[in-house]
Amino acid sequence: MIRLPSGAELRRTGPADAAAAVVCVNGGQSGQVEGTWSASLEWLVGQIAPRFPQLAFGEVRYRVKSWNRLDWCVQDTREAMDAVGCERILLLGFSMGGAVAIRAADDARVASVLGLAPWIPDRLDVSSLRDRRLRVLHGTLDRWLPGIPGVSPTSSRRGFDRALQAGATGDYTLIQGAQHGIALRAHRGRPVPLPRARAWARLVAAELERYAAG
Repeated sequence: MIRLPSGAELRRTGPADAAAAVVCVNGGQSGQVEGTWSASLEWLVGQIAPRFPQLAFGEVRYRVKSWNRLDWCVQDTREAMDAVGCERILLLGFSMGGAVAIRAADDARVASVLGLAPWIPDRLDVSSLRDRRLRVLHGTLDRWLPGIPGVSPTSSRRGFDRALQAGATGDYTLIQGAQHGIALRAHRGRPVPLPRARAWARLVAAELERYAAG
């Protein structure tokens, strides 16, 4: 575990001398609450990292996980990119982490952004994605419901199209039958995969194969 200057934390997996990294950033909420580790990202890294021994993986725990502190989350991510110590980075953002990753993509080390059910609000500046690759994966059943977090795929598609207009390249894929999350935290702390989690993992791995091939 690496404590970042902002007070956020980075959990690093993989070789110390890796030239390329995948930095994973979590979702959030309206309320300004202390950051937590993402069950969805933790499960994905556990499944995928062994397949890519040449890559470093970094999971970020924000100091505060709130879209009302998005600037803080972006700063936490920038510090994590410094701490992971790699020359080439793919930012993987889940939910609100999609907006965080897009904001942080103006760093010269960022080659691409992979958004998983990403929140890309209409007001978000996507010019940071110019000349970068944006890959979006989204579940067809993802919805915001009272008391249940979610992001409409219609919203992420609109953000993806804006990114292409701003000079990004990329692909957009719907995962049939998938909801917002990929895994949940069990009572004893372990991430438990949700239905369609294997489909998420398969598509993420395919994107990382493209990234690793450089």
